[in-house]
Amino acid sequence: MARNQMKTMMEGAVVLTVASFIAKLLSAIYRVPFQNIVGDEGFYVYQQVYPIYGIAMTFALTGFPQFLSKLVAEQTSPKEKQRILNDSYSLLCWCALALWGFTFFFSRGLASSMGDPALVMVIRVASFTFLLMPVLSLYRGLFQGELLMVPTAVSQVIEQLLRVGIILLSATGFTYFSLTIYQTGAFAMAGAFVGGVAAWLVLLYYDRKIYGIHLRVRLLAPGLPKEKWLIRRFFVEGGLVSIYSGMLILFQLVDSFLIVNSLTRSGLIEQSAKVAKGVYDRGQPLVQLGLVVATALSATFLPALTKLIVQKNKKQFVNSAKIYLRFTTAIAGAASCGLAVLMPYLNFALFKDSSGNLTLMVFVFAVGLMAEIQAYQSIAQSQGSFLPALKAAGVGLGIKLLATGILTFYLGTFGASLSTLLGLIGVLLYLIRAESKSINDFRKDRHFAWKLLSCILLMATILAVFFIGFTLVLGPVKSRTMALGLSLFGVLLGASIFVKAAVTLRLFTIREWLLLPFGKKILRIGGKSNENR
Repeated sequence: MARNQMKTMMEGAVVLTVASFIAKLLSAIYRVPFQNIVGDEGFYVYQQVYPIYGIAMTFALTGFPQFLSKLVAEQTSPKEKQRILNDSYSLLCWCALALWGFTFFFSRGLASSMGDPALVMVIRVASFTFLLMPVLSLYRGLFQGELLMVPTAVSQVIEQLLRVGIILLSATGFTYFSLTIYQTGAFAMAGAFVGGVAAWLVLLYYDRKIYGIHLRVRLLAPGLPKEKWLIRRFFVEGGLVSIYSGMLILFQLVDSFLIVNSLTRSGLIEQSAKVAKGVYDRGQPLVQLGLVVATALSATFLPALTKLIVQKNKKQFVNSAKIYLRFTTAIAGAASCGLAVLMPYLNFALFKDSSGNLTLMVFVFAVGLMAEIQAYQSIAQSQGSFLPALKAAGVGLGIKLLATGILTFYLGTFGASLSTLLGLIGVLLYLIRAESKSINDFRKDRHFAWKLLSCILLMATILAVFFIGFTLVLGPVKSRTMALGLSLFGVLLGASIFVKAAVTLRLFTIREWLLLPFGKKILRIGGKSNENR
């Protein structure tokens, strides 16, 4: 891959990273006042149904746009590109209608299976987000396939701003208008549909600004696609991307059906089980925030890796895949360990108490596992390899399904966290086994794995010593403000230690550092800018 193209890719990753960070930050921030106002039981209601919205947005934001961007990158003429977009839109429409119809008309059965029949109204409101999936997926896929990341980024931020605003309004309604927790949950879910409509309008604006006319797709009357190969690839490849992009959402859906039921069978009363589930769900926004960079890298690297395969540039493909895996593994690994160390302070600062600290400390290690899974999946998809990845997804979901009920029954929500990690480990091990040795050797190149482990252990040790010393000298933290301040200081301290250790131990080459935002400044501060590249 030419250096300029690689630089363009990384700039695209930065754009999506910033947008995703803003969106995920908003997603994490709104949960704090929302949970503080409606309590753990009200938070449970929202989080029980959240996977339905999460699946729809996974399709519309990462799953199908990444698949469509790959299709767009493969086309050599505008006519072929337009035909692919038209047929893809038709498939997306029929898929969206089927998902909406199933969720809406079978909402009573879904609510009963979750152990709470009162969730019917919330589920029905959430189902309408599926109807926005076709247009959002289509436009985002087109832009990303051309390495134009700004439209996706802007639409994502606008969507989240409106959604979060409506969610906070629903919490206000709970306080001032005596809404029930279920009415509040339904009101909050309506924000997803309103935000999605706004995102669609933003994408239409960019379409006209960049291309001069709107996409010539059958927006009002989707037909039946004529190409059988496209139908197969849509469900195999597009479904695969969606499964991996939304792996944690699917795991969360399993949790919605099994955790409360398992807790009540173990002896907890129904209300206590709901509260415990609400505490467990505190970890979701923190994990999503930790996965921001990995998701953006995946969205940017996939089209470029696909082009290298089409060009039959095997050597550059392997080198680019290794760079992708090194960036992803290092950033996500450091983030997961840092979150685990900071969790007691983050939990208290954000959610008013320290309930579920151990459960959440275990759960955040899903960041590192999920990030590497997404990277391997993108590499496999760019090579046209799908069967091993589908089997890996089946293995992971099977482990999660089998382990959640048993472990939750005996260990509570701590067992639910363990079941998530076990499922993700199963997926990752299967993918590693299926990938080529030349790509898997990224861990061995220049002793990358040992250097990364050393950086992470140094960071975690210094952070742990600092917080233990702080507690011994000044006593336990009693103020949420102080806990928040310590958490932010811990983030800065941990990041500084990790970056300094990475530069000192030469975790990345000079060329790799220069691909990262502020890489030149980091090298200059670390004193490595004049060394051999």
